[in-house]
Amino acid sequence: MRLSQYFMPVLRDDPKEAEIASHRLMLRTGMVRQEAAGSYSWLPMGFRVLKKIEQIVREEQNRAGALEVLMPTLQSADLWRKSGRYDDYGKEMLRIKDRQDRDLLYGPTNEEMITDIFRSGIQSYKDMPRNLYHIQWKFRDEVRPRFGVMRGREFLMKDAYSFDVTREAGQHAYNKMFVSYLKTFARLGIKAVPMRADTGPIGGDDSHEFLVLADTGESGVFFDGALHDLDWSTIEIDYDNVEAVANMVSEYTSKYAATDEKHDQSEFEKRVPEGKRLSGRGIEVGHIFFFGDKYSKPLGCEVQGPDGKKITVQSGSYGIGVSRLVGGIIEASHDKDGIIWPESVAPFHVGLINLKVGDAEADAACEKIYKALEAKGVEVLYDDRNQPGGAKFAAMDLIGLPWQVIIGPRGLKDGIAEVKNRKTGARENVALDQIVGRFA
Repeated sequence: MRLSQYFMPVLRDDPKEAEIASHRLMLRTGMVRQEAAGSYSWLPMGFRVLKKIEQIVREEQNRAGALEVLMPTLQSADLWRKSGRYDDYGKEMLRIKDRQDRDLLYGPTNEEMITDIFRSGIQSYKDMPRNLYHIQWKFRDEVRPRFGVMRGREFLMKDAYSFDVTREAGQHAYNKMFVSYLKTFARLGIKAVPMRADTGPIGGDDSHEFLVLADTGESGVFFDGALHDLDWSTIEIDYDNVEAVANMVSEYTSKYAATDEKHDQSEFEKRVPEGKRLSGRGIEVGHIFFFGDKYSKPLGCEVQGPDGKKITVQSGSYGIGVSRLVGGIIEASHDKDGIIWPESVAPFHVGLINLKVGDAEADAACEKIYKALEAKGVEVLYDDRNQPGGAKFAAMDLIGLPWQVIIGPRGLKDGIAEVKNRKTGARENVALDQIVGRFA
């Protein structure tokens, strides 16, 4: 993509309303535009990142055996009345009436609807277990939306819902999602520490939330540094191996990790060596629950068991904040100059900078490299604007692409380009004929 033809409305100054780094940087780089309190339009740069995160989440859900569906944003109030949550949920739920005066709501979550879908489609234990998920926009009318996409009213979520015949089978479904989340966040270039959590309005017995460490996190966190020492990027597992999956969950949950709501200082000091006691702030990017028959029982979700008798289905739900992750990744990975994107979710892999637009040799070299990289499938943002080099360097550092390739008359005399790594700041000279091979 040529930057001269791209829509990237960069702001020169920090927006006054932005209180945290991710909000400030997403507005400054033209990733999003605020339309109302807690509601944003996703512009080309931000949308590319959002879709990459969504795809990684989708791929890991599929690998864990979940099946993708898509449910509507508007739901019938009748289902929520059956579960008892319609009146309990509070003002965060946006309630609507259609022209027939029927009560609807803009879904903040989908436990009721997916349970009703499953109930109408499965009658026998032979057709279980199943895990259904969708990636859909949600709405919660936050009393005080703030921090950009970190605490918005409208947001993109991945919701998965497991359905099992027994509590033991349901635990395996829960464990599979736990491991899937570890793999997902590792692919996204972050470590989201799993911590035992309250179940909140979802309800149930078992619950873990996954938190990314960041100074601006909403929760205080205390955990064993041994969790960070584990190599999350190499996790390989057979999801059908119940024991192996349970052992991996045990490996992570056996180490102390708690938010300030669950933290016990004496237990922390007892279980964790002094040199391994870590604390800070965390941003929740995922939450998993096992709630048994909390929804299946009032909604009549039953299947025929092996003995012919009806069995109430056991369920869990598993959420990942897809749009929230964009902000969470930035909070965990930025510096004074701008964003530092992990390669897996960067909007472009390489930023190509032409230091002297209009110079025949510089233009020709950049065009050749740009077209060759694109032909190899490398995502390139080519800064072909007629602007000073300093402005181009500042813009590339601000948007945070993993690599910069810098072409100028001085290097061309020696047949080289300068390659910069955004994360480390390391620079090296690379022969022009080796640039494409470096990234392709």
